[in-house]
Amino acid sequence: MMLFTTKWLSTIFPTYNGSVMDENVIEHVTTDSRVKSSNSLFIPLVGEKFDGHDYVKQAINQGAVATLWNKQKEVPANLPSDFILFYVDDTLDGLQQLAKIYRNEVNPIVIGITGSNGKTTTKDIVSTVVGMSFKTHHTKGNLNNLIGLPLTMLAMPRDTEMLVLEMGMNQFGEIEQLSTMAKPDYAIITNIGESHIEYLGSRDGIAKAKLEIIAGMKEDGTLLIDGDEPLLTHKDLPKNVIRCGFDAHNDIIIKHSVLTQDTTVFTLSDGNEYTVPLLGKHHALNATFAITLAKELKIETSLVQKALSSTSLTGMRFERLSGKNGSSIVNDAYNASPTSMKASIEVVKQLKGYTQKVLVLGDMLELGENAKELHYAISDIIDEQISTVLTYGDDAKEISKAVKDKGLTIECKHVETKKDLLQAIQPYLKRDVLILFKASRRMEFETIVDQITHS
Repeated sequence: MMLFTTKWLSTIFPTYNGSVMDENVIEHVTTDSRVKSSNSLFIPLVGEKFDGHDYVKQAINQGAVATLWNKQKEVPANLPSDFILFYVDDTLDGLQQLAKIYRNEVNPIVIGITGSNGKTTTKDIVSTVVGMSFKTHHTKGNLNNLIGLPLTMLAMPRDTEMLVLEMGMNQFGEIEQLSTMAKPDYAIITNIGESHIEYLGSRDGIAKAKLEIIAGMKEDGTLLIDGDEPLLTHKDLPKNVIRCGFDAHNDIIIKHSVLTQDTTVFTLSDGNEYTVPLLGKHHALNATFAITLAKELKIETSLVQKALSSTSLTGMRFERLSGKNGSSIVNDAYNASPTSMKASIEVVKQLKGYTQKVLVLGDMLELGENAKELHYAISDIIDEQISTVLTYGDDAKEISKAVKDKGLTIECKHVETKKDLLQAIQPYLKRDVLILFKASRRMEFETIVDQITHS
């Protein structure tokens, strides 16, 4: 699949070494010299502990035919005579500049998605829905930062009609950079939670950072927001805003939602009923963003309903698994914030058909000085519909403490090691028991899940 030629690249990076021709085709753009990638442009990035320029020969062995090259770096001897070097001041800037120009060249409709929680799920749903009617390219996994987003853009085929981009951030200014690169026609802010509050100071700061998505948005672009979030409704928003949510003041209202064993069924103010193979009313909202977008794009309701029912998600997001001895496991340990942890517990409480419900909860990271208080507050959502709470991690200890302080008849235990956690789970591995795993990704709960589920 041709992306562009070295001749075209020479119009963007006019200082180069080697022979550039229309016949020299680039099929891939890569930053990883370890991956086989034929006819590729290698972009060597520089980090605190590595320098991609040191691996150019390995990249050539893997199929690279050209590279962006920092003009301050020495060029290794004995590179192949037909290998082309495009000289730049900074290779990351070069990657981002190239992505921006290629996006304009292909000129798809761009949908940018951000939010504290639910952005990857919303991206998966939106991609499935618009993919029913348009040639769609989307963020794989969570390649949603200042490196991942331009690489996603540079992986889209030339016939792409819809480009669905997830946008993540840690600091102020990052979403603005991503938005300026992507120039979204449509933007979605799924919600405002507490993720990255350590760096952004407050939920108000988080809202401000997420609203940076409008910085690069086209003048006639449309913004879809969680209309139930006050921090989003009182801001200077663009002229085209669609508010989605459960409250009656929204433009698109979720009338009611019902959980079955494996799905969430809900009705919108358009009178239509929709079903998603995901559990929780927060997923009704994520799906509503996709439905609303589909209406804007004139996609038929029947196609939207069909797409929703076939949505598949990036892994470890409320993933239903079969545990040992007939137990039921929910692996929702891809990431965690107070908002998403409470939402997952709420879903577990609503699920029918289990004699016991066990919560295995770990640390939620990047909460800064509020960490202990925000962990303690998780107990607000825990009641006697839950039989057992097991916690692991320095801050997660506060959840166990809070549940005990409430004086509930819930078995509660904090453990200090993963080995002790695995041991504590063993008595619950039996039929009609549901076990939820929820923690930040770096707690690596999948190492426990892998040991108690059937491969």
